[in-house]
Amino acid sequence: MAIKAPFQLLMLLGIVSLASSVRDSSRSDQENPFLFKYNRFQTLFENENGHIRLLQRFDKRSKIFENLQNYRLLEYNSKPHTLFLPQHNDADFILTILSGRAILTVLSPNNRNSFNLERGDTIKLPAGTIAYLANRDDNKDLRVLDLAIPVNRPGQFQSFLLSGSENQQSFLSGFSQNILEASFNANYEEIERVLIEEQEKEPQHRRDLRDRRRQHSQEANVIVKVSREQIEELSKNAKSSSKKSVSSESEPFNLGNRDPIYSNKFGNFFEITPEKNPQLQDLDILVNAVEIKEGSLLLPHYNSRSTVIVAAIQGKGEFELVGQRNENQQEQREEDEEEEEEGQERNRQVQRYRARLSPGDVFVIPAGHPVAVSASSNLYLVGFGINAENNQRNFLAGEEDNVISQIQRPVKELAFPGSAQQVDRLLKNQKQSYFANAQPQQREEESPRKRRDPISSILEAF
Repeated sequence: MAIKAPFQLLMLLGIVSLASSVRDSSRSDQENPFLFKYNRFQTLFENENGHIRLLQRFDKRSKIFENLQNYRLLEYNSKPHTLFLPQHNDADFILTILSGRAILTVLSPNNRNSFNLERGDTIKLPAGTIAYLANRDDNKDLRVLDLAIPVNRPGQFQSFLLSGSENQQSFLSGFSQNILEASFNANYEEIERVLIEEQEKEPQHRRDLRDRRRQHSQEANVIVKVSREQIEELSKNAKSSSKKSVSSESEPFNLGNRDPIYSNKFGNFFEITPEKNPQLQDLDILVNAVEIKEGSLLLPHYNSRSTVIVAAIQGKGEFELVGQRNENQQEQREEDEEEEEEGQERNRQVQRYRARLSPGDVFVIPAGHPVAVSASSNLYLVGFGINAENNQRNFLAGEEDNVISQIQRPVKELAFPGSAQQVDRLLKNQKQSYFANAQPQQREEESPRKRRDPISSILEAF
């Protein structure tokens, strides 16, 4: 008698034989641990010039994200002709421009580099690097996405502002008078007046507005207005992102300047890995950008090693991710841990996690979890992959790079309900690779009765 493949193998491939055995979690945000809606960002500071927001910790949402406890995601937005004042952080940053035009200035003890940045430009800011960022556009807001990796406390980092304001002290003010006088070889009064003293007082109505906003933030003056002349001064000698085939150790790179790794008329997939970029090597991170045309689908696939944090930047769509039933139940953590200690085994039911995507939403794809993304309008996604070195992306459908098609014929006979011939014939139905039409062509030819049935496929979990 033929022995079928174990359940764990079928789950890995996103395969179950009956649609009725797949649970669906699409009713609410609370039931989907892989989705972080835009309202899960906390405002760190905000004023009339812009804001910075921080996404909730990944490991606080689900046990499966324990390996992400030291990664945080920030979203930065500033108005035209504004400046994010000089500061440094006790965290490494991977900074990506989502829209707008910026001037980033990075300081080192004996050097200063300025870069003109546009959409898609990405650069690493090592921990402790003093930098400042200006929006050089006359009309458009600047939007930036940052992946932060703290170096002191897991999941927590601090910002150290060099210049003082009415409600944010310069870190220089933390030193004693004697230390400052000896360090700058000057009287404390002069040091205080030149470097530390609060900026000139604002008009009363501006102070009243700021005081009201202080209820939400204690750092409301780190983004300030600058003149056109000051922008021009900052632009002098600024470099553009590198278009060289070999990435620089310090200059920004742009994914759009490289050929997509997957591309057809339905979409484009750009990616740079730590093997190809020295800035990403020590952090073991990949960066990618995905464009999915309206009505198209990024075919089902999974990553072998990398967990990918994905932000929806433009457009709308939907993702489906295949996991296990208990991954969305916080209350089962202790119960599951007890069962693991006792060595108990039980079949874990496959569950479909599905959610709509809007600009500002974030979702996480854990390693090994099959996922597919469809676009209801032109959809633009940006992702950061953790544990990226030697990651392999395995597609489960499509003509090329389809891992299922590599299974040998005798194993197909054992693993699937259909014969090996039927499996091969089914796999060849899809003539596209990586991206495809989100609506199967066969659907138009099906009868009304058959159209109401679940789509018959070896990827029934989707």
